[in-house]
Amino acid sequence: MSQKCTHKGCEKTFTDPEEECHYHPGAPIFHEGQKGWQCCKPRVLTFDEFLTIPPCTVGKHDTSAPILAPAQTCGLGPQKHPEVAAPSVDASGRETYGASTPKPLPQARATPPTPKVDKPLEQDPEGSVVEKGAKCKRLGCGKEYDGSDRAEESCTFHPGVPIFHEGSKGYSCCKRRVLEFDEFLKIGGCATNRHCYIGEKKDEELVECRNDFYQTYTNVIVSIFAKKVEKETAVVEFEERVLKVDLPMADKKRFRAEYPLYGPIDPAASTFKIMGTKVELNLKKADATSWPTLRSDEATGEIIQIGKPATA
Repeated sequence: MSQKCTHKGCEKTFTDPEEECHYHPGAPIFHEGQKGWQCCKPRVLTFDEFLTIPPCTVGKHDTSAPILAPAQTCGLGPQKHPEVAAPSVDASGRETYGASTPKPLPQARATPPTPKVDKPLEQDPEGSVVEKGAKCKRLGCGKEYDGSDRAEESCTFHPGVPIFHEGSKGYSCCKRRVLEFDEFLKIGGCATNRHCYIGEKKDEELVECRNDFYQTYTNVIVSIFAKKVEKETAVVEFEERVLKVDLPMADKKRFRAEYPLYGPIDPAASTFKIMGTKVELNLKKADATSWPTLRSDEATGEIIQIGKPATA
């Protein structure tokens, strides 16, 4: 009888329990834009590279391997990772852990939606030959080519980028957010197209970069985790409702993005700073609205309180 291995890095279907299993026994680590596993040393910047880090341990397949919480990195060194129970889902679709129930947040003031600008979807070159066993490059798919006719194929995937913000995980192209990394890997795709096994060959590689933000009453501070950005040719454009970035990097890599902002900003008073591993942008708010998200197309109707409430 076939079973599925639950070891991270393996997750193969097997019939022989004595078969060798190559896997990661440690928990995933996400810190300051870097991604890796607690059990081995490789660290990468993109999510695609993280998924291809080779397993560091050889053992036997296991159908009940524990789920480990992502490692919390700080100045005190690595911490132990307890097993994490599966999340419970309430009537509104919110996922929670443990017995505590999150308190409802006040509703945000309605803001006009900003159209989401999509970049062209990468496709395999016309007439390209795909080797049997090649994996689809689209996020959320990963199907291996079995040699079948590609005329009627259908790929379900995520056209956006992974988002990790204040413990929640998801994709920029859809609204579902989870807390557990294992559940993040199971989020079903939200778009369909053909598989992409080879991709377009370019002199310059367009890459995805993770972003994070925090805010004060007057500013929103955004970090884009791009390594070795070329300061002389980098371009950042501030508009009242849109943030545009074009960041050329070392090794012929480039990150381009356009963010429809949740709230209006003052472009003239907004600034940016390029560092070794990230670009930090300081957006000056045009009003005192609290931003629950950076992008207007990810707004959920909730707000996040800043500071302490006023008292009589």
